[in-house]
Amino acid sequence: MRENDDAARAALNAVAEGRMSVDEALAALTGTRDLGFARVDVDRARRRGLPEVVYTPGKRPEQVVEIMAALVAAGQPAFATRVPDDIRAAVLTAFPAAVWHADARALTLDPTPLPPPKGQVAVVSAGTTDIPVAAEAALTAERMGARVERLYDVGVAGLHRLMPHLETLRASRAVVVVAGMEGALPSVVGGLIDRPIIAVPTSVGYGTGFKGLAALLAMLNTCVPGIAVVNIDNGFGAGVAAAMINRGGE
Repeated sequence: MRENDDAARAALNAVAEGRMSVDEALAALTGTRDLGFARVDVDRARRRGLPEVVYTPGKRPEQVVEIMAALVAAGQPAFATRVPDDIRAAVLTAFPAAVWHADARALTLDPTPLPPPKGQVAVVSAGTTDIPVAAEAALTAERMGARVERLYDVGVAGLHRLMPHLETLRASRAVVVVAGMEGALPSVVGGLIDRPIIAVPTSVGYGTGFKGLAALLAMLNTCVPGIAVVNIDNGFGAGVAAAMINRGGE
């Protein structure tokens, strides 16, 4: 409460002395930047430990550029997910320093370097077709401060590919397991290690996979305790959860 009072007093003094406009003071006190079409939450990094992230589908390129500019102006890193080609081109034109992460289909723009990673999160994918979702989870966890180990294409069709990596999994504070088709991999991994698992069903599969619904239901019905399940293709949500668990281990 004292912190909020001090912030309010500083903003009001700045307005009285002409060093800050009323709109700037309002933004500082409410933690938002009103862009007309969006209210950018620049206080989220303090509250949640992760700045607002831009989910790009449904937005115009110029809107994404403006939101990212508002975040950077507030001294925060910008992170845009599920980026289509037209938005990627617009952002890279506006911000040549932005970085395109092809596997994760994401863009990042950091006004200052991110802090060194801590702890460890493992991100496991059943097949190579699951990599875009797994890569989104891995990048998200990294941007929240976790050191990430990526283990791709180790699904149940060839479990011998998974076994050499058990020590890496057991050394991780949380494990994200991404799988489509029948969604069996999280249960297999959960039966081998004593770490919390975030399972991510993907929309990979044939017709009766129902665009990930079969994998989702299989993961929700696992008999292995300690597995939590996020929505279909939600690599971002899994990455956030894993990174928060990782922080709790510090």
